[in-house]
Amino acid sequence: MKILITGSSGLIGGALTKALNQSGIETIPFDKKTRSNEASGQDILNKAQLKEAAYPCQGIVHLAAISRVIWGEQNPGLCWKTNYEGTLNILEAACYSPYKPWVIFSSSREVYGNPQSLPVTEQAPINPINIYGQSKVAAEKSILQIRKEGIKTVVVRYSNVYGSIDDHPDRVIPAFCRAAAQGHPLRIDEFLNTFDFVHLEDTVKGTLKIIEHLITKGSVLPPLHLTTGRETSLKEAADLANKAGGKHSRIIQASSRTFDVSHFTGDARQTMNILGWSPKITIEEGIKDLTHLFQKQSQSRTEDCVTFKRVQHDYS
Repeated sequence: MKILITGSSGLIGGALTKALNQSGIETIPFDKKTRSNEASGQDILNKAQLKEAAYPCQGIVHLAAISRVIWGEQNPGLCWKTNYEGTLNILEAACYSPYKPWVIFSSSREVYGNPQSLPVTEQAPINPINIYGQSKVAAEKSILQIRKEGIKTVVVRYSNVYGSIDDHPDRVIPAFCRAAAQGHPLRIDEFLNTFDFVHLEDTVKGTLKIIEHLITKGSVLPPLHLTTGRETSLKEAADLANKAGGKHSRIIQASSRTFDVSHFTGDARQTMNILGWSPKITIEEGIKDLTHLFQKQSQSRTEDCVTFKRVQHDYS
């Protein structure tokens, strides 16, 4: 069993790759950057590279994307090309492989835009409000259409995944936790905005459940949520981080951005019924653990700095 993982150096990709390797499944990483943030030369817009990478694989987990809403707004052309056309290239590579590998597509709660009611089921109206969400909707359609060619596919809609100190520093939960750990102000774009925050560990376990289903049963799955069903406001999340940090950092409210969804909570009962998956890590536990990890990181860097200064003094 070989599984190609695009976006293998990202938040979910790195953790998923590690989990699969530990279970004895060989993974083929594919990302523009390595885990050490160096350029790899790989690109999902390069059809020849993808075909070569996918050729020996029985499965593909497609996570690579312009993965931030704000990045999409800053460069909508690249967002569309990467997220939509890059997905078409993945599907072409899957068709080219003699193994006709199944494909798991990483979609997003952004496809719903601002939903009419909460919690949102997978059957709720699709109404994206930004280019990132629009690109994911278009890619989802292609993922489902390719089934006619004999490629088994799954659309999984992730929601505000967090849980690593190696995540993008300006993502909301890591930004809150880092600031709280260091005693810096916490900036919130609208206190009352609410989201469904899902811990990385639960997200990886849910994705592994999907992979296990495809390997053992091989039956087609409907679009699935990996969500908690828990609605958490940005103010509540900031307060939790502040409590964990113990420094009582100042909280600053800023205006919402016009291209951001303001509310989302996902109903994951369909995923639970089909796969037996349910989230285990609460937002309280997740934010507390992540804030403490940032505190340890800061402490370690301080100790390293002190040691360096002492060494300099010893050699002076």
